[in-house]
Amino acid sequence: MSDSNTWSRRRLLQGAAVGLGAAAPSRILGANNRVRIAVCGVRKRGWDHVRQFAKLPDVEVAAICEVDESVLNARLRDMEKLGLPKPKTYIDVRQLLADKSIDAVSIATPTTWHALITIWGCQAGKDIYVEKPCSHNWWEGRQMIAAATKYNRVVQHGTQGRSRQSGMEAMVKLHEGLIGDLYLARGLCYKRRDSIGHTPEQPTPDGIHYDLWTGPAPLRPFTKNRFHYNWHWFWDYGNGDLGNQGIHQIDMARHGLNVKFPNKVTAMGGHFVHDDDQETPNTLTCAFQYDLPGGKRKMIEFEVRHGITNREAEIGTDYMYSQGQGPNSIGCLFYGSNGYLAIGDEDVYNGYRSYIGSEMKPGPTAHAGGDHFASFIDVVRSRKLADLHAPLEEGHISCTLVHLANASYRLGRTLNFDPTTEQVIGDPEANRLLRDAGRGYRKPFVIPDKV
Repeated sequence: MSDSNTWSRRRLLQGAAVGLGAAAPSRILGANNRVRIAVCGVRKRGWDHVRQFAKLPDVEVAAICEVDESVLNARLRDMEKLGLPKPKTYIDVRQLLADKSIDAVSIATPTTWHALITIWGCQAGKDIYVEKPCSHNWWEGRQMIAAATKYNRVVQHGTQGRSRQSGMEAMVKLHEGLIGDLYLARGLCYKRRDSIGHTPEQPTPDGIHYDLWTGPAPLRPFTKNRFHYNWHWFWDYGNGDLGNQGIHQIDMARHGLNVKFPNKVTAMGGHFVHDDDQETPNTLTCAFQYDLPGGKRKMIEFEVRHGITNREAEIGTDYMYSQGQGPNSIGCLFYGSNGYLAIGDEDVYNGYRSYIGSEMKPGPTAHAGGDHFASFIDVVRSRKLADLHAPLEEGHISCTLVHLANASYRLGRTLNFDPTTEQVIGDPEANRLLRDAGRGYRKPFVIPDKV
């Protein structure tokens, strides 16, 4: 059995143990044997972090950090309503990281902050759960890995599909040859999104610490579109929907094909239909080519669509209508010499389904979730880094595909990539984008050369 098969099977069994409520290995952490965790950025996804961590036994959300004081105060009220202990509160993450009573930090800030908080957190002796995408550019990922290694910290990437039972089972089936010799994975990010419109520059509202929110990025005039959530669609702060939603499916596609860095990347698209402030494309087609030993080749295709679109392989459900999102189709398709396998983003509605042989007879299927937060806490206690479902190193590889595709789109050309050096061959402009996303760093929020 290959190392990849062993890795997938081990995590499948570990995920089953988490789902059954198996006890985690004990380690003395903080008062009363609790893991004391702080959550950075609690408006949207970070509020999910608070609630999910708070459900786990012997885990305390001991602190929250938020630069919008109205959000901070609202979350304190929400935690009180849930009967949770009142946490410490911070506006400046540097003060949070100086708190020696905190064991781990969970990061749900804008992407531009992910790497710096991770690196600083490792230096401060904290374990880290960092939301996807872990980095704003390729170089940040390398520095994050260096920090985690140097300070021997647990760092889990927020690609939670790696903890879903059905997803882990699908990976095992693919690696064992369920649909034959794999040659292509197709990732779908068909997510209906309305226009963000135009918003004017304005004075920063009271209670918003905009300098801290901006962090490493250039300090632009405040507009509502550059702030809550819509920051995803500006190159200074985000990576478009390829890095926002698509990173989940790129990670899944790469995992299923059992490949790492590509040899060639091309992407084209644009911002169609809407006239608004968005900089990143709302329609994008990407291709990643892998040249393998023995002359074999595999490919990943990936599409982002924000407008009206069809479904593929019945990925996507009418449930999305009830959420006001339209018929989203988010998932992956895998093609082999003896069939295909489809994985949807929502296990409750899709899970995975397979179709075997030239007759496309229905094959194995499964619908089961998992707990990515619990798997992180298990490793925080055990210190067994090999048990991480989504280790930082894997997150970095998947995020590099995002960064390469965005660079190809922005430069308008195909990129030839060296997987050994992790550099684009003969293209200084592309490597500059991989190094700092083309925007540099604003002091004092600078990623250090030496961690």
